[in-house]
Amino acid sequence: QVQLAESGGGLVQPGESLTLSCAASGSTSDIYIMGWYRQASGKQRELVARMRSGGNTDYADSVKGRFTISRDNALNTVYLHMNNLKPDDTAVYYCTAIAARPPRSENYWGQGTQVTVSS
Repeated sequence: QVQLAESGGGLVQPGESLTLSCAASGSTSDIYIMGWYRQASGKQRELVARMRSGGNTDYADSVKGRFTISRDNALNTVYLHMNNLKPDDTAVYYCTAIAARPPRSENYWGQGTQVTVSS
C-alpha cells in the first residue's frame, strides 16, 4: 500500500504563486509515476501534471509554462509549483501515484487539497 499526504493548498489572488507538496509513504519503491490531478466544482477530474520515474513529464495544455512538477526521490515527495495562477485554476488538487503490482499496476490517490484563486 501507498499513502499520499498533500499539503500547500490555500487561497491566493490571481497572478500569485503556490506550491503543493505530496509525500508518499508505505510501499513506495515500486512507484513509477507520480502526479497531480484536479477537479473543479461541477467538472470532471483532469490531469494537471505527472512525472515518470525516468524524469519525463506531461502537462495539461492549460498549465504549460505556468506549472512545474518536480520530485525529491530521497523524500518520496512530489511538488507542483504553480505560477501566475488564474481563477480557472480553482479546484481540489489530488496527488496520485502509480505503482507496479505485477501483473498489474495500482493507482493511489491522496485526499485532495483545495486551491482557490480569487481577488
